[in-house]
Amino acid sequence: MPRILACLALILSLAGAASAQDQGRTIIVFDASGSMWGQIDGKAKITIAQSVMGDLLASLPEDQQLGLTAYGHRRKGDCSDIETLVEPGPNTRSAIAAAVNAIKPKGKTPLSAAVIAAAEALHYTEDKATVILISDGIETCEHDPCAVGRALEEAGVDFTAHVIGFDVAEKDALAQLQCLAENTGGTFRTARNAEELSEALKATAAPPPPPAPTPRKITFLAIEGDRGPTLSDGLIWTLTNTDSGEVVLDSAAQPRVDIELLPGTYRAEVLRAENETNAEATITVNRNTHTTVELVLPLVLPTASLSAPDSGVAGDAVQVTWDGPDDEGDFISVTRADQRDGEWINYTYTRHGSPLDLILPAEPGTYEIRYVLNTRSLVLAKSVIEVVAVSATLEAADTALSGDTIKVDWTGPDYNLDYIAVAGVGAPAGKYENYTYTRHGSPGDLVMPSEPGQYELRYVMNQDSTILARRPITVADVTATLDAAPQAPAGATLSVNWTGPNYHLDFLAVAEVDAPVGKYVNYTYSRNGNPGELLMPADAGEYELRYIMNEGRRILARQPITITEIGASLDAAGEAPIGAPVAVTWTGPDYDRDFIAVAEPGAKANKYLAYAYTRHGSPASVNMPAEPGTYELRYIQNQDTKILATRMITVVDQSAELSAAAEANVGQMLEVTWTGPDYDRDFIALAEAGSPDKKYLSYAYSRHGSPASVQMPAEPGNYELRYVMNANPLKVLARIPLALVAVSASLEAPASASAGGTIAVTWQGPGYQRDYIAIAPRGSKKYLTYAYARNGNPAEIRLPEDPGDYEIWYVMDEGATVLARRALTLE
Repeated sequence: MPRILACLALILSLAGAASAQDQGRTIIVFDASGSMWGQIDGKAKITIAQSVMGDLLASLPEDQQLGLTAYGHRRKGDCSDIETLVEPGPNTRSAIAAAVNAIKPKGKTPLSAAVIAAAEALHYTEDKATVILISDGIETCEHDPCAVGRALEEAGVDFTAHVIGFDVAEKDALAQLQCLAENTGGTFRTARNAEELSEALKATAAPPPPPAPTPRKITFLAIEGDRGPTLSDGLIWTLTNTDSGEVVLDSAAQPRVDIELLPGTYRAEVLRAENETNAEATITVNRNTHTTVELVLPLVLPTASLSAPDSGVAGDAVQVTWDGPDDEGDFISVTRADQRDGEWINYTYTRHGSPLDLILPAEPGTYEIRYVLNTRSLVLAKSVIEVVAVSATLEAADTALSGDTIKVDWTGPDYNLDYIAVAGVGAPAGKYENYTYTRHGSPGDLVMPSEPGQYELRYVMNQDSTILARRPITVADVTATLDAAPQAPAGATLSVNWTGPNYHLDFLAVAEVDAPVGKYVNYTYSRNGNPGELLMPADAGEYELRYIMNEGRRILARQPITITEIGASLDAAGEAPIGAPVAVTWTGPDYDRDFIAVAEPGAKANKYLAYAYTRHGSPASVNMPAEPGTYELRYIQNQDTKILATRMITVVDQSAELSAAAEANVGQMLEVTWTGPDYDRDFIALAEAGSPDKKYLSYAYSRHGSPASVQMPAEPGNYELRYVMNANPLKVLARIPLALVAVSASLEAPASASAGGTIAVTWQGPGYQRDYIAIAPRGSKKYLTYAYARNGNPAEIRLPEDPGDYEIWYVMDEGATVLARRALTLE
C-alpha cells in the first residue's frame, strides 16, 4: 500500500501545483467494491487504503481543492451505487478522512460511471478538472473505460484522469485502467508491495526546487505627448536596475529598446537630442508585466496664424488666409466656441493652399475658425466669426394636379446642392416627396406627389437640410380611363384606348388581378400613342388592364380582361437521319419570334438543340441533333418560352465514306473522294492523328463536290482525313489514316552577282501553285524579292540594290517552309 501512497502523493502534488496556478480541482474516486475485502500480507485492502489515505491527507496543504467519490459502498450488485461523499473544495482533508474510514465495501465496480460522475461534479466542460481513480479490479458494469476516457477528453476543457491499480494482476483489468488514463493524458501506476511504495514516496515527497526566474522581453518606446506619435530619431536611452543599482543600458542612441529583463524594479530614461526634452518611467518586472512600456516626451507644438472676415452669411464660403506647418491632413475648420479640439462643423484641408474657401454653418451665431493639427487634432490658432442668417422666397400656383410638373419661382443663396422640394405638411426637413436642384435655374420644374392632399413647397439649403422658405400648395386628384376588348387570345397584342395625364413614363400594363402595382406581366408607355399596343400574357386566365401614373406608381384606372387559350399543331416525318434538315408543318399564332425547336424529351422549354422561326413560314426547316435517339419537336411561343405543341421524332444514325491515297507529299493539294449527307457546311478535313474531333488543320466544304481538294500541311507525319458533319458539336462520320512524307528542293545559281540586277536560278522542287524563289539577307527571316516557281524554270529574280551577303531560298508556300538555300554575294 505504500506504493499507492507514493502514487497518490505524486499525483496530488502535481494537482496541487496546478491548483496554485489555475485553481484546478481534484476528486479522488475510491474503490469500495466487495473485492476490497481481499488481503495483502494478511491485511484487508480496505484497511490498507484507509490508513494510506489518512497519512496522505495529513501531508497535503489545507487550501488544496479536493473531493471524494466512492462506488460500491452501499449496496450489492448495484451499478448505480456511486456517491460524491465530499464536494471538492479547500479545507476538506478531515471530512475526506472521516468519509474514507466509514466506508464498508459491498458492491460492484462501476469505475467508469464513477469517473463520469466525478467529472460532472467538477464541471469538467467548463473548468480544469482532475480525477484520481483507485481501483483493485476490472470494470464490472456496462461502460467501456477506454471509450469513457476518449469522451471525457474530447468534451472537457482540461480534463485529466490519473489511475492507480491496487493489487491488480489480471491483464485485461490492467489494460482497461491504463487505457482510461492514457486517453485523458493522465498517468497510470500500479501498487504491489510496501517496499516499492516506500521508495516511490521517498522519490516524490521532496518538493521540487523553485524554478529559475524567467526573463521577460520588454520593449521601451518613446512617444510625443499623451497620444503619440511614436518617435524613433535622435533618442538616447538609459536603463537602471534600481534594486541593485546596475546600469543595464548606458546612454544608448537607438530608436527603441528591446531587452530581456529578470524580475525586479527598473528605471528607464530617454533623452530627445533635437529639443533636449526627456522622460522617465519606473517599472516592476514580473510574469504579469506588459511587454511594451511607453515613455511620454513633452509635446512641442508648431505655431500657426489665421486671418478671416469678422462676419459672413450662413452657408456661404469665406476666404481664410493662414500660416502654419501644413502637415499631412492639417485643416481649417469652423466650429462652435464650446466644441472640443477634435470637433468641427465644416472644414477644408490646408493642402488646398492659402487663402482657401471655408463653408460657414447653416445656423446664425458666433463661431470660431481654427487651424487644426491633424496628428493630434490640436488647435494651433483661432479666429472668431459672426454668422448671420440667409433668406429665400418661393412663388407658385396655389393648386396643382397630382403627378403634374409645375413651375416654382424662387430667390435664395443657390448654394451647391440647394434644392426646391415638395413635402407633406409637418414632415422633417430631410423628408420630401420630390425635389429639383436650384442650380437648374428659376423657375424650377417640380413634380407633384401622386396622392392628392395638402403639401408645402420648400427652399432647402443642402447643408443640414435647412429650410429657408415654405409655401403651402393643394394637390388635386387626376383621373384616367381605359377602353379595350373584354377578352383576347394569350400572347396577342391588344389595342387599348385610354385617357389620362400622359405624364413622363406613365404606362399601360396588364397584370394579374390583385397583383401589387409594381408587379405586372407586360406594359407599354402612354407616350407611344393612343391606342396603346399592349402584349397580352402567355397564360390564359383573368387579368386586369391598368393605367399607371409613374409618379408614385399609382393606378389611375383598371379594366378586367379575360385571356383565352391558344393552340398550335405540328406535323413532320416520324424518323430522320442525324443532322438532317426536317420540314415541320405547323399551325399556331405565329407571334413575333415564335419558333419550332427540337429538344430532348423532358428538357425545359428554354433548353433546345436547334430551331427555326415561324416567321419564315410553314413548313419550317429544323436541323436534327448530331446524336441518334428519340427527340421532341416543339412549337414554342416566344413570350415566356411557352410550349404550345409537341411531336416525337426518332433520329437515326448517318454514315459517310472517304477514299484517298494512303500516302501524300507535304504541302500538296490532295484529292479526296467522299460520300455522305452533304449537309450545309459539312466539310472534308485533315487533322493530326488522335486529335479531338473539333481540331483540324485544313478543310474543304463538301458542297464543292467530290473529290474534294484538301491542302496538306508542311510537316511530315501521321494524319487523318475526316468527313465532318457541321453539327454542334462537330461530328465525324468517317475517317481514314494518311501518311505525309517530306519533299526536297535544290537550287543552281551563280555565287555572286551585281546588286540591283537580275539573276537566273535553276530549281528543282515540288513546284506547288504558290511556291516561290526568294532573295533574303543572310541570317534574316524576311526576304526582299521573289519570283513564283510557277512562272518558269529557271526563275528570273530581281536582286536587291544594296551589296552584301544574301541567300537564295526555295520556299514551299504551305507553312512558308524553306526547302533549299544557296549563298549569294552581291557586289
